[in-house]
Amino acid sequence: MIRKIATVFGVVFLAVGLLGFVPGITENGHLLGIFHVNPAHNLVHILSGLAALLAARASERAAQNYFRIFGVIYALVAVLGFMGGDEPVLGLIANNTADNWLHVAIAAVSLALGFAPSTIARKSTV
Repeated sequence: MIRKIATVFGVVFLAVGLLGFVPGITENGHLLGIFHVNPAHNLVHILSGLAALLAARASERAAQNYFRIFGVIYALVAVLGFMGGDEPVLGLIANNTADNWLHVAIAAVSLALGFAPSTIARKSTV
């Protein structure tokens, strides 16, 4: 199950990263008029998606580790985002309050998946 979820995460992150470059979907630096993005932010989404797809393809353990690492990183990004307000995270990655709350949600879901007991993570075949 965790491999399938990692695949979904990967596809969604790749799509969001690519859509961030599409005029009309991203106007005035805001994806869907809500999330502040820039090329660096889009690249982070694309790399996150590729990592998820590679982990999902590799093994259940790799997918679980992806969610653990990904969850910690996105939690740190959320903290940095809240600390910096609407300023770019690390001076590079566009950010706003909507991004921060989305990063909190992504971190929470990822950490829950990454640290769930292995028997729960494998229940997809039952």
